[in-house]
Amino acid sequence: MKKTFLKMAGPASGWLGLIAIAGWLATGCQTPNDHIDFTPVPGSEPPAGTNGVPVAPPIGATGSGGRFAVGDLVRVTFSGVTDPIAPHEERIKDDGTVTLPLILAIKAEGKTPGELQQIITKAYVPEYYKRLTVTVSSDRRVYYVGGQVRSPNRQEYLERTTVTKAIQSAGDFTDFADRKNVLLTRADGTTLTVNCIKAAKNPALDPPVYPGDKIEVKLRGIW
Repeated sequence: MKKTFLKMAGPASGWLGLIAIAGWLATGCQTPNDHIDFTPVPGSEPPAGTNGVPVAPPIGATGSGGRFAVGDLVRVTFSGVTDPIAPHEERIKDDGTVTLPLILAIKAEGKTPGELQQIITKAYVPEYYKRLTVTVSSDRRVYYVGGQVRSPNRQEYLERTTVTKAIQSAGDFTDFADRKNVLLTRADGTTLTVNCIKAAKNPALDPPVYPGDKIEVKLRGIW
């Protein structure tokens, strides 16, 4: 009986040894990894600058594609000339233009700061100056909604909006809001009183909101 068992165990142990050796060859010759590299999901990587360091978005025109819109503040500075030229600062008018010395109206709406720099440079050089360096910049575009709204705060101006839409972006009216006497103060100090109940029914009564504007929703009176 013992001899029979040994005869059967001999081939079995040989097969087990071969399996063990195969497993060792597959894994035993590798050193443990401290980490595993994964392929990132396309589009999930932040934009990278020098040495792969993520780059923060530039401060400036923040509309669609970083393009200027009506109401944006445009700053134009000049350098590279013997006689200093005073910088020019102006908000884009309703017709989409800014008015610069000598060259008058320049279309700024829909342009990026870089595109506007090139347009202004070509308008001045060589007609008025042989050499001129033009720099165009702008503030971050925001408007403000305060008073009786659910989330009073400044809001980023991403596209053209109106008083009723701006109030919705701030969480909409509270239960105590005076919807008939909403105060809109323009960046230049001009004020408008808006009846948002009528404006909701008639878009012609819903004035546009521009960067720098302030909307104040008052508390409704007791009587």
